[in-house]
Amino acid sequence: MSAQSPAPAIDTIIVVNRNVFDLQDPDAPGFLARLANRLHVPTRTGVIRRTLLLNPGDRYDSARVAESERALRGLHVFSRVRFDTTRLDGRLALRVATTDGWSTKPQVGYSSSGGSVSWLVGLVEDNLLGTATSLTAVYNDTPDRSIFSLGYVNPYFFARRARLSAEYKGKSDGRRGQWLAGVPFYETAAPRALLTDGQAASERILRFRNGSPLDTLERRGLRVGVTTGLAVHATTRGYTRLWLAGAWRRDNFAREDSTRSPTFVFPDSAFGTVGAGIDLGHVRFQVLERFNSYARREDVDLSQLFHLGLWAAPRAWGYGPASAGVGVELRGQLSALWPGGFVVLRAGANGVFTAGVPDSGRVSGGLTVASQNLPKQTLVLHLEGAGLRRPSAGEEFDLLTSQSGPRVFAIHQFTGTRMVWLAVEDRVLLADELWGIAGVGVAPFFDYGGAWYAGDPSRVGSDVGLALRFGPTRAVRGDVAEFAVGYRFGEGFSGSRWGFAIRKGVTY
Repeated sequence: MSAQSPAPAIDTIIVVNRNVFDLQDPDAPGFLARLANRLHVPTRTGVIRRTLLLNPGDRYDSARVAESERALRGLHVFSRVRFDTTRLDGRLALRVATTDGWSTKPQVGYSSSGGSVSWLVGLVEDNLLGTATSLTAVYNDTPDRSIFSLGYVNPYFFARRARLSAEYKGKSDGRRGQWLAGVPFYETAAPRALLTDGQAASERILRFRNGSPLDTLERRGLRVGVTTGLAVHATTRGYTRLWLAGAWRRDNFAREDSTRSPTFVFPDSAFGTVGAGIDLGHVRFQVLERFNSYARREDVDLSQLFHLGLWAAPRAWGYGPASAGVGVELRGQLSALWPGGFVVLRAGANGVFTAGVPDSGRVSGGLTVASQNLPKQTLVLHLEGAGLRRPSAGEEFDLLTSQSGPRVFAIHQFTGTRMVWLAVEDRVLLADELWGIAGVGVAPFFDYGGAWYAGDPSRVGSDVGLALRFGPTRAVRGDVAEFAVGYRFGEGFSGSRWGFAIRKGVTY
């Protein structure tokens, strides 16, 4: 038996990046295509090369090629990414072909569900000067508050693999800022990671019960955390990673007290926690089209995953006798796939134990089945449920805002510490490239779900209807907008049984 010959070495990497529109394409929308190409700054070749996980001189590895494709799509600056190989004078060349997406997007949005109206206006640039840097400025008006958001994301802040993201939200009733910086596990075979993150907030927390206001709290929060990880085993197929993390925080809540000045009285407290754990993963992705978007390849994560973490909250670090204890967190994912479809099961739990007794925690589980075995159709069945024990204020479930419940009910109709949601829909393609800029489809749907507080009777509702779906095909992100009309039954609504919703489509 002859030994298997080693994979050939990559002699050169050829990068071909195209502008938003191919003007030779007969479907290109004429004047609009020429104008878009002139206004758009193409992604720099250096950005593409920095993202690749292979370099000239490396042995060809199909798994790292596939992961490099995913990494480029994960930048959210391209509408299409393709890799192939060719021989030049007997030497192996890797050819990377990308097509830029339109990245400068004025934001004008409107959503309505069950009579609750929200709107927004702003500007998002996802590929500033061709550097894959994202800048966001958006004003959003909701039934609860108005919010002005500023965001910044740079995947190559001070080194090839270093990342920085920051977001500030100025609200009509408070403000919040959060950040993350460092080097993540940027590929399956990455040997180490180091990240720091944090949040500072002074904001109002609104709580609802059965569609009506429950109470209002004021929150003052500050958190700083550091996480480091080491891969004790890592290949292009899987990994075993150990991690260590620590966090310092203040997170205080207060109700209004009219007998004292200032009106809100906050406790003075600070807490520290430290945790360690292990992550196991066998990486597997399925590449689909027309699943959550139109006219682009999508990476669906069907990896087999397991996460275990242990956290310590000692009295010496600020916790009182009734709250000091040990935290445990578990998460896992299992999947099976077939040509054109998949099933994935996810489950997780975390909790804090004080004196051996559960103090607070969360359990959740979900099942998603998807099939594209019928021509131009994507059948989806999704089921999920979760429960909370003594959550912090503002962490209760609110199904409409999280898009995890019946879609044509009003905002805050389903809130609580228990939730369940079943969704069945058939996404039917009508046109993948309407006028060369958009995909169009319809989706008959059925929803069943709700949320309620522990100790209350379960509160669920259902709807059945039809959604018209539009999604851009030349933008950097293929987010689909959904116009849904449905008939409501069960609990959680008043007035007409017919409901209407305009919103972002659900991403499974």
